Amino acid sequence: MCGLFAFLGPRGRSPTCSLLIAPGLHVITLSDVHKTFRARRPLFGAKKPDVHALNGVDLHVQPGEIYGVVGPSGAGKSTLLRSINLLERPDRGSVIVNDQDLTTLSATKLRHARHDIGMIFQHFNLLARSTAIENVALPLQLQGLSKTQRRQRAAALLERVGLADKLDAYPAQLSGGQKQRVAIARALAVQPKVLLSDEATSALDSETADEVLALIRQLRDDFGLTVLLITHDPYVVRSICDSAALLQDGRIAQAAALTELTPDSPLARRLKIATLASETTGSTRHRFVDVPEVSYA
Repeated sequence: MCGLFAFLGPRGRSPTCSLLIAPGLHVITLSDVHKTFRARRPLFGAKKPDVHALNGVDLHVQPGEIYGVVGPSGAGKSTLLRSINLLERPDRGSVIVNDQDLTTLSATKLRHARHDIGMIFQHFNLLARSTAIENVALPLQLQGLSKTQRRQRAAALLERVGLADKLDAYPAQLSGGQKQRVAIARALAVQPKVLLSDEATSALDSETADEVLALIRQLRDDFGLTVLLITHDPYVVRSICDSAALLQDGRIAQAAALTELTPDSPLARRLKIATLASETTGSTRHRFVDVPEVSYA
């Protein structure tokens, strides 16, 4: 068992356990997922059109991956992410997480399945009148742990994310980066196998965002997590993701491992990746650029 999850309880996992699963198996599989938001008919004026947020999405995430979904605003990224734990229930299609089709589960079984799925949000969603340790311990109260057990686990997680000195601080006393670290600790409190990230760094300055991204990557390595994140920022995907998908108009335009991208592909263009041939070895490598106008001789 890895150190912290071993301390946290019997569901602790080896840092590399997710990588021992046979290649080709998937922790997350979305098949032909559709979601339409029906417009309400107003009392006066013309009815607005329905919004087709997801139009036949297929997505496969392997164990231990950090998988990024990138795309413009309005592409359906948040709806896709919220479909994975059924915060948004698809109109059609299957959502398989950890070998269970969540769309077929009863309310009780779905609640238990969600224990394996942690989630962090853009604006942290912390309780303003609760301290950091109380925020992290809240999911554990719902699981029926004693007050002592809740405090021990929450304190260990806050120490792991670098906030051992902020246990009794309120959100108003924390910086944006510290608030997100509390949110990450809270997401890990129930010892999930999957971590979902909804634009977790978009409200942070660039230096703090880099620190949070590095933390997510380290937690993936330490706990054997599978991470799926959505972002509008190509830099986030380039920084920590193993694979990525480009979502446009509710459809997956391209999905691939970053090492397999060609420079003229839609996903590579979105991520602003240029591929260079090495003059010395003849091998191919990727270079990450922040502006598409940069050229390489």
